[in-house]
Amino acid sequence: MPQYVFLCLGCNKEFIRFLHMEDLDKGGIECPHCGSRNVTQEVAAFSAVTSKKS
Repeated sequence: MPQYVFLCLGCNKEFIRFLHMEDLDKGGIECPHCGSRNVTQEVAAFSAVTSKKS
């Protein structure tokens, strides 16, 4: 499940959510700190874990 980083525009705090892509498209993400739904998605680093060595 992908990890997404959000910034709450109400309290200016970042938080992380693990969401399916369908749930991200639905919206309605709520800040766990203040309960605001005025959030924006931040750019996050991506890494993949595989079983093969390069």
